[in-house]
Amino acid sequence: MSKITTKKLSRYPMVSYDDASAEVKAIYDDTKKTLQLPFVLNWFKCQGGNATLLEGNWNKLKNTLMKGDVPNVLKQLIIYNVSKSRGCNYCSHAHGIFADSMSSMISEEEGFKATENIDSPSMPASYRKAVTIVTKAALQHSEISDEDFAELEAVGFSNAEIQELMAQADLVNMLNTIADVSGIKIDNELLETPE
Repeated sequence: MSKITTKKLSRYPMVSYDDASAEVKAIYDDTKKTLQLPFVLNWFKCQGGNATLLEGNWNKLKNTLMKGDVPNVLKQLIIYNVSKSRGCNYCSHAHGIFADSMSSMISEEEGFKATENIDSPSMPASYRKAVTIVTKAALQHSEISDEDFAELEAVGFSNAEIQELMAQADLVNMLNTIADVSGIKIDNELLETPE
């Protein structure tokens, strides 16, 4: 007798909105409201079986990515670039979509996509420098030097903004680890996002 195998959506139980506890539903609602999405991302659903973990990770993500003085589009580009460099398909796809949806905040060029122009002259020099240095911080944190901090200062970032930028290195490592360890697939809703 042959054994039928089905591909799971995740190594962790994926808790849908309808099946979530009241505590988890409240967190799901906050993710949808904050991220301005009509659905719950798989990254959250794979943590829905552990409300304490979900709440802690959501609070870290919300405070590090969605708040502060550094523009969200730059933070999304950093997470996209690190995730792509590391080969985290879930995070590079999701954060690439989020960054590209904000491309008009960077350039009014027709058809400009932030993810395709990270290294181009169309991208502000301060953004290019931040993406390069924070990617280095995420992938090789022990290699970060005083010169890297001085370069960020030289392109106009304040000390508080530099700290906020470096926090993205820590955040993306958490995002990538959870996405890759859980084995989650890209959300169907994100796959349907028009180019």
